[in-house]
Amino acid sequence: MGRPAVGIGGRVHSTLPIGAGLSSSAALEVAVATALCAFADFTLEPLELARAAQRAEHRAVGVPSGIMDQAASVLGRAGHAVLIETGTLAYEHIPLPPQITLVIVDTGVSRRLESSDYGERRRELEAGLPSRVRHVESENSRVAEVASILREAGQPRLGELGPLFAEGHESLRVDFEVTIPELDLLVALAVEEGALAARMTGGGFGGSIVALVERDGADAFARRVLARYRERMDNNGAAYVANASNGAGEIL
Repeated sequence: MGRPAVGIGGRVHSTLPIGAGLSSSAALEVAVATALCAFADFTLEPLELARAAQRAEHRAVGVPSGIMDQAASVLGRAGHAVLIETGTLAYEHIPLPPQITLVIVDTGVSRRLESSDYGERRRELEAGLPSRVRHVESENSRVAEVASILREAGQPRLGELGPLFAEGHESLRVDFEVTIPELDLLVALAVEEGALAARMTGGGFGGSIVALVERDGADAFARRVLARYRERMDNNGAAYVANASNGAGEIL
């Protein structure tokens, strides 16, 4: 195949929580693949590397995942969202509002996709189950509308993101049936505490929500939501203020 045979020894360190619906498996796959390519002086185009990482996940743990997580890990650009057409692998970097940041709130309910109903949802979708298809079709429409709002000069319609995120979460709850009460509660708390928009993220059955929040008040927002969540639930959960950053690469 033209690839030099290499082996490496190293240590994996991460600040990305495991089992929180934040694509930790894809991040590990992409990081290891990037390191191997660098050590072998062997170059792969970003989406080639993403596809290789996706195949590794399929073969290693049997999760029939799409390519979004791996693609996002290699295509990231600071200050931008990545719009990916998974059918063609065409992609576009879309600027995020500089005054807005991301707050991730973890339910504390860990899950492993290989032991959840994630694969069953994929099979139901491929079989044409109406509610599953309705979710995907409506979600595609919402994603396109969010991208349109973010592309606009000055982004005057940011207030419309809230209803779009809410509709997406409700579709995941009712049509795709992948949320849990903890995720639903966190979304409600985030909106009550002033988030511009909030919804679950990841494959569902546990994990985290993502909220768009005014940058200046993000830390205080995270503390308020987490405190109210801990009053209601037995687990602690966790919150992280995050920024869109560049994708995987060597640190020289």
